[in-house]
Amino acid sequence: MKAARKSEGRKLDMERLAQDFRGLDPNDPGVWPTAPKVAVFIGLLVVVVGLAYWFDWKGQQELLERRQNEEVQLRNDWLAKKRLAVNLVEYRQQHEETQRRFDALLHQLPNRAEMDSLLSDINQAGLGRGLQFDLFKPGNDVVREFYAEMPIEIQIVGNYHDLGEFASDVAQMPRIVTLSNIALTRLENGSMRLDGRAITYRYLDEDELAQQRRPAGGAQQGRGR
Repeated sequence: MKAARKSEGRKLDMERLAQDFRGLDPNDPGVWPTAPKVAVFIGLLVVVVGLAYWFDWKGQQELLERRQNEEVQLRNDWLAKKRLAVNLVEYRQQHEETQRRFDALLHQLPNRAEMDSLLSDINQAGLGRGLQFDLFKPGNDVVREFYAEMPIEIQIVGNYHDLGEFASDVAQMPRIVTLSNIALTRLENGSMRLDGRAITYRYLDEDELAQQRRPAGGAQQGRGR
């Protein structure tokens, strides 16, 4: 019974509410019932808020988000620069240590005037081990950024032990010399023949460095003249 009464009461309320929205005079909203007035007010409020958001608040919200992202980026940049500033002394020490090591390696490279002496030292290293040079042919320099390579085609005959000692002597020279493309061949008399390439390095003099730094366009223009 109670449920039936509640259902009837709700039905009556809905009918009464629907009755309030019938026959409304749009020219005289002041005499409307309360329900239509509230509904129209809420509708107008939603429309006004929607228009305000679309034409004003949306742009402000996007601007706010951009400013927030910029703030995060600036904060990250500041933290990165702060870390660099804190470690600046350590970075400078590392740079100085790297420069010292580079200078030490650079001093192991002979200059152009010392190349003849270095070639003689390589030759003497083989002769000192009782080896026979069948070929000792220096090639043309290969110029790099701040140094040049000189390849030397070599062919040496001797016993296996002396050839190994020669390679060890070359590796221990105060100047940098590398051996590459090595091939060993046993000869009929029981000795060994080593074919390979020794590469020596030298640093470029001031004129060569200046030529390296010269722009390619300037060099072409000079050749055109």
